[in-house]
Amino acid sequence: MTESQERKAAVIRGLMNRCPNCGEGKLLTGYLTISPECENCKAPLGNYRAADGPAFFTMTIMLLLLIPLIGFTWVLFRPSPLTLLLIVGLITTLLTLVLLRIVKGAFIGYLWSHQEQDPGA
Repeated sequence: MTESQERKAAVIRGLMNRCPNCGEGKLLTGYLTISPECENCKAPLGNYRAADGPAFFTMTIMLLLLIPLIGFTWVLFRPSPLTLLLIVGLITTLLTLVLLRIVKGAFIGYLWSHQEQDPGA
């Protein structure tokens, strides 16, 4: 595989919560905790710190989805403003929580493919 194909594969493996190195072990334990090392290939996954990157990208994606979500909800259902706030708030919260885990996995896969380890690790 070429270098760009390996990087793409690492990001896709991260999206699927798999080790970017082997694709077998779990990348995240719990909700957002990075495994210290892969249980299959023993790659040091804990050295790749995501910091605020996944949160930034998740917020950006959700803000881009928020206006169409409000518009479609208003046009399709014509709810009262309070009901609209509850519907959009619930959908936004659930999508953000799901998307944050997916984005963090992809972000760790990207960091792994570029060997961007935490200098303090």
